[in-house]
Formats: sequence, structure tokens, C-alpha cells
Amino acid sequence: MKKICLSLLFSFSFFAALPSDAGYNKDYIGKPETYRAVYEDTFVKIADRNGLGYVEMRAANPRVDPWIPGEGTKLILPKRHIIPNAPRDGIIINLPEMRLYFFPKNGDPVTYAIGVGREGLATPIGTTKIVRKKDGPTWRPTARMRKEKPELPASVGPGPKNPLGTHALYLGWPEYLIHGTNKAYGIGRRVSSGCIRMYPQDIVKMFDMVPTGTPVHVVDQPVKAGWVGNEFYVEIHSTKEDADLLEENLPMENKRLTEKDVAYIIEKSGSSAESLDWDKIRQAADERTGYPVMIASRGSSSEKETKKALPVSFPIIEAR
Repeated sequence: MKKICLSLLFSFSFFAALPSDAGYNKDYIGKPETYRAVYEDTFVKIADRNGLGYVEMRAANPRVDPWIPGEGTKLILPKRHIIPNAPRDGIIINLPEMRLYFFPKNGDPVTYAIGVGREGLATPIGTTKIVRKKDGPTWRPTARMRKEKPELPASVGPGPKNPLGTHALYLGWPEYLIHGTNKAYGIGRRVSSGCIRMYPQDIVKMFDMVPTGTPVHVVDQPVKAGWVGNEFYVEIHSTKEDADLLEENLPMENKRLTEKDVAYIIEKSGSSAESLDWDKIRQAADERTGYPVMIASRGSSSEKETKKALPVSFPIIEAR
């Protein structure tokens, strides 16, 4: 097991600060909620009603049956989200959490659950932009799709059978879109051929808000950190690969932090780095609930209570 010294952690400089003119200067969106299930509830239904994804619900409520939660069962609705470490000048898509963030030029940001590419057909990482928009798009299967399923039609026009749903935002990457869906149960899952799927009600909102030319930043950040007032939080998601295991109720494999993760948390905490509670951080990394967990505070008496300084060397897995 690799170890890294505290002095080395502070030498990392690859996590650039977000632009000071970003407009929205908070590190988070939303607030957490709880919900009492009724008899007919499933995680798919609850997620759809609350703008959440299926895996989000599974991670936040790992001991509850997703298909029969049970009358009166108290559920966590993970509606507070730490903003990914990426430019706030358009759309951010964070693949591990399967969530999209949009920063309009005027007004506060919004966030939506999404479905992303499955294993072997992953959504690409990088920066592109919205090149065109289409109300009532036509779906055309790719050559790979036709090879796998020769029975597929050459095209599907607007209507309830269209896999693109009612609206589509075309990216600068050929064959990749942000679009609706006629299978809402796929939101919050790795089930697409690489495109970004949205709930039918959400893509309509996005279509009206997002102009052509909007930048799109696709990132892979299972570990996020930020301030909510005077409290510092980490939000740790399963990796893209472990999301598949989580959905099948199998144990996750990648539960340790990398040296980049540790350096990012320390840098983001700023002058409160010595107050970070590393026991809580390790627990958050192990559980990966996908909602923010408080690990430090500043400017109050509670700071002394949470203070557990980082040891001279902190065990992590190999750098990635």
C-alpha cells in the first residue's frame, strides 16, 4: 500500500480554483430531504418524482429493498449536491454521480439526474458544446446497433416509440446527444450507448434554457468536496464501474481514496485542513452514499470537536 506525506499533499497544484466571476459562488445546490414510502412505491417511481437517479437512491438507502421499500419506510432523498470541480460556464456532466449541472448566464444553476453510457460504450470525457437543438428528433440506429440487432428500423420519427424522447441537444462529438427517453427507468443508470439521457420532463426544461454553443464539460469525479456555510463536506460516489455492482446489490470494489482525491479534499478545505476528520472521510469513502457528509467546520466551537489532524503519512491506493 502506497503512503504519501502531508507535505507532499500540499504540493499538488492541479486543482485550479473555479473562476471568481462564475456568478454562483456556492459549492453546492439543493438541500437534503427525507420521505416516508407508501405501499405502491419503488425506487424508480420515487426517483422520477424527485429528480433523482435509480443508483442515487440505491446508494443513499443501501439497506432498503428498491422494489418493495415498505409502507412507512423512511428514505433519504439525496437532493443536496456538491458542485463538481469544473468550469461553471455552461453544462457540467459528472459521470460517476450520473448528474448534469447547468449554469445559465443569468440566474442560479440547476441540476438533473441523467443516464450515461454502459460498460464498453462509455460516455466520453472532455469538453465539447451544443451544436444544434431539435424539437421532435428522429432516431437513427448506428451501424453498430444495426449489426447487433438487424431487425432495428432504419429510423424512428417523433412519437412515443422514439428512444430520443421529445427533444434532443446535439453535441460536437458525432453521434453523442443529450436527449429525452421513452424509458424513464434508465435514468440514473449506465444503460445508454454513450448518449446522455434525461427524464422527459427535464429535457423539455433544458431544451428551452440552453442555447446553441453552450460549452459542455464531461468529467469523472467520484469524490467532491465543498463548503456549506461554515461546514465542510465530502460527497463520495461509487466509481462508474462500481455503479453496476451497486445496482445488482453486490459489494463495491473501489473504496479507497487516491492521492489526487486526498490532495483535492485538503486544497478545497483551505485554512481548515488541520480540522478535517479523517475517520469520517474514510467512512464516507467506504460507504459511498453519494450525499454530502460533514467532515470539518470553521469559526465555531464545534471546530475543536471535529479536529482530527492528518497523520504524517496517510494510506491510499495507487495514484490514478
